[in-house]
Amino acid sequence: MLRIPLKKARPGMILARHIYNSNGKVLLTAGIQLEEHYIKRLKALGISSIYIHDKYTDGIEFIEAISEETRLRAESTVVKVFQETRENRKLNVKAIYSTTEHIINEILKNKNALVNLAEVRAYDNYTFAHSVNVCVLSVITGASLGFNKAQLRDLGIGALLHDIGKTQIDPALLNKVEPLNDHEFEAIKKHPHAGFEILRQAPEISLLSAHVAFQHHERLDGSGYPRGLKGKEIHPYAMITAVADIYDALVSDRPYRLGIPPHQALDTIAHQAERTLDPEIVAAFTKNIAPYPVTTPVQLNTGEIGIVVDVNKNYRHRPVVRVIFDPELKELPKFREVDLSKNKDLYIAKVLTPEEFPIVSESSPQVRREDPFAELRPAENKVVKDSLV
Repeated sequence: MLRIPLKKARPGMILARHIYNSNGKVLLTAGIQLEEHYIKRLKALGISSIYIHDKYTDGIEFIEAISEETRLRAESTVVKVFQETRENRKLNVKAIYSTTEHIINEILKNKNALVNLAEVRAYDNYTFAHSVNVCVLSVITGASLGFNKAQLRDLGIGALLHDIGKTQIDPALLNKVEPLNDHEFEAIKKHPHAGFEILRQAPEISLLSAHVAFQHHERLDGSGYPRGLKGKEIHPYAMITAVADIYDALVSDRPYRLGIPPHQALDTIAHQAERTLDPEIVAAFTKNIAPYPVTTPVQLNTGEIGIVVDVNKNYRHRPVVRVIFDPELKELPKFREVDLSKNKDLYIAKVLTPEEFPIVSESSPQVRREDPFAELRPAENKVVKDSLV
């Protein structure tokens, strides 16, 4: 599958991954043949990119850090917890513990899995999907640092709820597309303290988890907020969450900009290490992220163009590439795969944008479904056709 901008989507293409709304319900199911009115409706919902089937990436398999089912359950929990907190400031602690436990258990079972793939979701789901992503990234980092299960639990809960204070901020301000003025930014900067107050009032929540919400915008040099803490004044759990928070914000699509590629996001974080972020934590974080995720279109130093089809845990910057076009951009009669970890003379010279990839191929032949709006899980994700079309 290839990720393409929605503006390049054409009728007849086959969707390769489900698209969800903010409640985790399926808007369009994988396998659907796109039609013009589907594409228009996705644009109206703020979807900026989609995954499509194509002949170049057939047969690619990879392991995610957590399953789609666990991710959906986690996002659903976050939605409910945020809504209930906004209404009455009461936390469903049992749901939070259960969700965090599922995430930790799956990550510990898949220790060799690199973070590999971006989800495609509507913009109104950003806060909830972001919360889950930050939790996953933080737990992976904590595991790399040798944290035990109890430490991972406190870290994971804090990361999952790091933005809970935003429930006390005007939603119109949170969703504003235009640049914030000084007064609005000061209002946004109150969410860490608001989150700390919410979490510390729940006796079942560790005070360390509460401090993750309080400190995740603090920086080593004192340039962060709300208290301008420096160095060792910042708890490691909060610094881990800060790194995960920055990374996910950089790679995520927003209404006012598209996310940047993972390798650029990792470079940005590396440049902040030592001055604003803890170098040891940054190192533990980055070793679990694929700079060139599977399906990334790339150009090699030979001028040939291909797609990343596998990653090497110990050589993250040297993945396996399926070469598709020669330097003259002519499609090869037969694709070949090169493992850059075993071919030291070859390297990735450039990551191509979807617009730069020579051809978005015709979709793989598939049987068109009578009803594209299928249930991902019984009862919970039932979607009527009119909800999209």
